[in-house]
Amino acid sequence: MAMEYRRQSVSAICENIKAGLPVFQVIMGPRQVGKTTAARQIMDEIGIPSVYASADSPLPVGPEWIETQWRRAEQLLRDRKTPVLLVLDEVQKVKGWSEAVKRFWDGRDSDIRLLVLGSAALLIQRGLTESLAGRFFVNRFPHWSWAECAGAFGWSLNEWLYLGGYPGSEVFRRDEARWKQYISDAFVESVISKDVLQTQPVTKPALMRHLFGLAVTFPAQVLSYNKMLGQLQDAGNTTTLAHYLRMLDTAYLVSGLELYSKGQIRHRGSSPKLILWNNALINGLSLKGFDEVLADPVWWGRIVENAAGAHLLNGLAGKNVSVTYWRSGTAEVDFVLATGDHTLALEIKSGRSGRVSGLEAFRGRYPRAQAKIIGGPGLPLEEFFRTDPIHLL
Repeated sequence: MAMEYRRQSVSAICENIKAGLPVFQVIMGPRQVGKTTAARQIMDEIGIPSVYASADSPLPVGPEWIETQWRRAEQLLRDRKTPVLLVLDEVQKVKGWSEAVKRFWDGRDSDIRLLVLGSAALLIQRGLTESLAGRFFVNRFPHWSWAECAGAFGWSLNEWLYLGGYPGSEVFRRDEARWKQYISDAFVESVISKDVLQTQPVTKPALMRHLFGLAVTFPAQVLSYNKMLGQLQDAGNTTTLAHYLRMLDTAYLVSGLELYSKGQIRHRGSSPKLILWNNALINGLSLKGFDEVLADPVWWGRIVENAAGAHLLNGLAGKNVSVTYWRSGTAEVDFVLATGDHTLALEIKSGRSGRVSGLEAFRGRYPRAQAKIIGGPGLPLEEFFRTDPIHLL
């Protein structure tokens, strides 16, 4: 059961809270990946009284909400005469949350230990960097890996490649129609409505939704902004599309990988390669069922390649490693990882036909770069998806 499964970072967070470090703990990641479950596991384990509160309300929540929860924790501390853990969930929904947290954290005169949870990366990171520098430790909770889904639910690799790995969807694994409805209604709509449209100014919400739908249709494909303009109604201009794509990225939905160019990692203006952060976002909104997807080698190749990109994005989030792609003429490399002087080109093979000329051309251009084939004659897909991407470098 997902409720019984402990993600790897839970124990480390418990130790940090028990140690009474002079920084508070932050859990940051997408919706429906077990942040709240982890918080409750932490509350059960650390052995001190806890106060839990969630700001995930349909109505706007102001900074007085944080003050209310802090006062609750203070009262519990006075009653129990022991350190208290205060857990603030979905804190990005609180207007001015970082200033309020800073005021109470800096002014505390009692042993209140703080755990903050958030789903919208942009709002969490902005609050942390603008007001709370040096006061926090970030623990990233990415989408569930295949290793986690295999350990918690016994999923095969193909099941994970199709289902994507939201732990809450396990109960619908044997009922595809209900699984698709769950992904569409309970996840996709919730994230777009709550983490994007309610928290950031979006002048064309319909365009935002259509852009997400376009990405779902073209997973792991390079799509120019001009081509997107031709596919979308009332699309405005390329600047608007690029901005909306970055907003979808901060909600852990879609990233537009940029073209690799040594010495210019962020190659702005290049055609983005669209990667969904979780394969459930593709298959949950598709009319194709599992057997049909598995029987289509071209589409299955896209599914595998997107999962590889998602594995890299989830595993390398917060680390000083860029994830890009490379193309020159007809030669293309699926993914390029770069950090410092180290560059690694990856070619993803899923059984579909294709040559590795992209790697050869890339090594010709960048002779000091390393190259790996994933799948087929190279590193087995099973091993790749069980490996922390940082270890590939």
